Amino acid sequence: MNTKFNLMQLLANPFIIAAFCLSPAYADDKQKEKYERESFSAITNETYKQECGACHFNYQPGLLASASWEKLINTLPFHFDEDVSIDEKSVNEIEKYLIENSAENSSSKRARNILHRLKGQVSLRISETPYIKEKHHELNSSVFDRPSIGSRSNCIACHTTAEQGDYDDDNVKIPK
Repeated sequence: MNTKFNLMQLLANPFIIAAFCLSPAYADDKQKEKYERESFSAITNETYKQECGACHFNYQPGLLASASWEKLINTLPFHFDEDVSIDEKSVNEIEKYLIENSAENSSSKRARNILHRLKGQVSLRISETPYIKEKHHELNSSVFDRPSIGSRSNCIACHTTAEQGDYDDDNVKIPK
């Protein structure tokens, strides 16, 4: 029996191809796999959500390296010209969460890209990391001054699925 011939017959069978390649389950798995690779994990720490989200968008920890998160936490009394007062227990919990889920510890492809382009530098602003700057290089800086956006740090103004950790270009709508 010719194994090569039998394999060719099997691959030529339209039912086999349809069952494998066109199956909704297969397509869903591929889409899920792509989403998981590209996107960041959902934010799961309630203290982080409440304390940090009270003033701004809850950035996914994978958007910065652990050294950046450590520096941000250690400079909370001067957090971008604001005095952020959070009790020590909450600060410790938030710091632990951010570091455990930082770019070094994320499975996201975007996190790996962020980390790779940092080349060891400690960036305090996500919008100033080389990867994020590169992704936004085509935008005129005046876009960020629009009242509907306000600043480069307002990710959710344009990235409609940012809260879910998805920054895919397909989900970007730049407001007027």
